[in-house]
Amino acid sequence: MANRENLYTINHLTVEYHTRLGILRAVDDLTFEIKRGEVLGLVGESGCGKSTLGKALMRMIEEPGKIVSGELNFDGIDIMQLPEAQMRELRGSRISMIFQDPLTSLNPVQKVVEHLTETIQAHESHVSDKAARARAAELVDRLGISSNRLDDYPHQLSGGMRQRTMISLALSLRADLVIADEATTSLDVIVEAQFLDLLRELRDEFDLTILLITHNIGIVAQLADRIAIMYAARLAEIGGIHNCFFAPKHPYSQGLLQSVPTIKLEELDLYQMAGSPPDLTHPPSGCRFHPRCPKVMDVCSQLTPTLKSIEPNWNVNCWLYEEIPEHLAADAKTP
Repeated sequence: MANRENLYTINHLTVEYHTRLGILRAVDDLTFEIKRGEVLGLVGESGCGKSTLGKALMRMIEEPGKIVSGELNFDGIDIMQLPEAQMRELRGSRISMIFQDPLTSLNPVQKVVEHLTETIQAHESHVSDKAARARAAELVDRLGISSNRLDDYPHQLSGGMRQRTMISLALSLRADLVIADEATTSLDVIVEAQFLDLLRELRDEFDLTILLITHNIGIVAQLADRIAIMYAARLAEIGGIHNCFFAPKHPYSQGLLQSVPTIKLEELDLYQMAGSPPDLTHPPSGCRFHPRCPKVMDVCSQLTPTLKSIEPNWNVNCWLYEEIPEHLAADAKTP
């Protein structure tokens, strides 16, 4: 029987891209869950697989990419087994996504209102043209766009207004799960605050579940209930906001949070982690982070750790918190 607390359960998900340089595994054996009614923040450096994961959850991976293994269970539905026609029905009505590049995601020959009313009426055929336009006007107004801009084309809007149009599309059907992929990148701080307030309102009003993919750790701190920290296609750590922000366990999580500037100005030099993320066509053996890790042990380069629970609802993927095989334990440092 499905766990009703979890809206989306992901088991051993792997996504690969076939490139000229070889196979690039952008998501590598990920297992986690998105709880019903929560905001889960997904953070990590560029190229770690965050956007690929978001598209995989919508089953929108295109060639040369492919979901090669794993289970995707959305509210008791095995979406890997759904025919494409049924998957199209699910997208938008129950799972929606805010893409990070609005200019290429919007149809240049369709007006803003046509984007919105088409989305609404495709899934709710009983809604009249007048009612669909009224709902579109209400949506854009809540995001700070005047309703008289509904008849504009995407090229007539600023970057921030195009991003807000994408947000309106994702929220138009009040889907159960909204995947927001860098949704605030093009927004100024005032509109960003309005968007975050709207997400809070919708979550409370409709029990909305949100996967918030972002580089902005400050937004995650404001809005999220839990945080998942991703590195080189794998999860490094996942847990409650308070735990992961104030007492992160994985060395990568610690470095990532130390790299965030603060207004306290206690130190003039911003912390910077040594090294760079690996090439995922030829990733390092063992723990992917070991070439950059200040707490590296011999075992780290030889064997891959697994995501282990250190407390209820707090999991870490690190040899510091996992039992080391006996033949390597003598060379290990203690945490």
